[in-house]
Amino acid sequence: MKKNLLLGSAILSAQIIAGNAMADGVRNYLYVLGSSTIAPFTEEVAKRGKIKIPLIESNGTNGGIMMFCEGVGMDFGDIVNASRPMKKGEYAICQSNGVGDILEVKVGYDGLVFASNKKSKPMDLTRKDLYLALSKEVPDPACTESCENKLVANPYKTWKQVNPNLPDVKIEILGPPFNSGNVEVLAEAVLESGCNSYPWLRALRTKNEKEYNRHCHNIRNDAAYTEEAGDLIPSRLDASVDAIGIINYNRFKENASHLVGAKLEGVAPNYESIASQTYPIARPLFVYAKKAHISRIPGFGAFLAEFTSDKASGPKGYLLGKGLVGMSSAELKSYAADVKALKPMAAPN
Repeated sequence: MKKNLLLGSAILSAQIIAGNAMADGVRNYLYVLGSSTIAPFTEEVAKRGKIKIPLIESNGTNGGIMMFCEGVGMDFGDIVNASRPMKKGEYAICQSNGVGDILEVKVGYDGLVFASNKKSKPMDLTRKDLYLALSKEVPDPACTESCENKLVANPYKTWKQVNPNLPDVKIEILGPPFNSGNVEVLAEAVLESGCNSYPWLRALRTKNEKEYNRHCHNIRNDAAYTEEAGDLIPSRLDASVDAIGIINYNRFKENASHLVGAKLEGVAPNYESIASQTYPIARPLFVYAKKAHISRIPGFGAFLAEFTSDKASGPKGYLLGKGLVGMSSAELKSYAADVKALKPMAAPN
């Protein structure tokens, strides 16, 4: 009898805890976290869809996903804007904190542009050039034989030192903060590619991935690289002919009258090259939403439906006018159907 009472008490306690997790007050607006790249699109969707303007915290993809995964209830975010897919470890943290079903909604594409003042000398860069200019450590340029495992603090001061075909101007890069999703994209799409051009570094990945990441994922933190908010970079470039700023394509498009984008391995950053993923630093953009919150927040379902509508994200959608690179009609319809069905994402591989 005592055992049954204890069991009943435990079940009742669990039910009370579960109830409290959701019966934690009321909120009549969306609470959005994450990437500042997607924030302007989120605001536009709310405005055009006549949905109450969300509370938006632009705390970066990494920080946004971390907060999104903290729990379920009105004290936690409903949506996270992400400039990359959610990772396996992040999804696992969400699940361990009871977040449960998550909707993964691709909203379009973007690319990182290496922009400069239109008065500057145009550059055609490679990912190896950018690796040598950006990486915290590089293979020792003074080494002439038995150079494997010889890395030094980045000594390059000018672009010409990186590549004799580039201008003899100081390396001055204005880029995203080190804790942003954009830096992760730079590490994976640019620094890794440069690292892999050296066979001994490429081989290190299979031998010791942690050591490989330490050598190949870190951006230099000296005067050659300055962390800067993306919305301030265009004006900084106006004041400096030699500086290069790393900005999102939508911001580049807004400032195309006075900025020029460097080609990357011969491919110019434009709508077509990003949509086709032929531009080397093109990437998908996502919105992740908590299914458990959709019925609790007025306008949540309508917001997701509007984001995936042809009116917003189709070939003539208003978000494309704001700088979003759209998906194909088939891909957009697929995500719209998933949203309508409230289909949860599968665990990332």
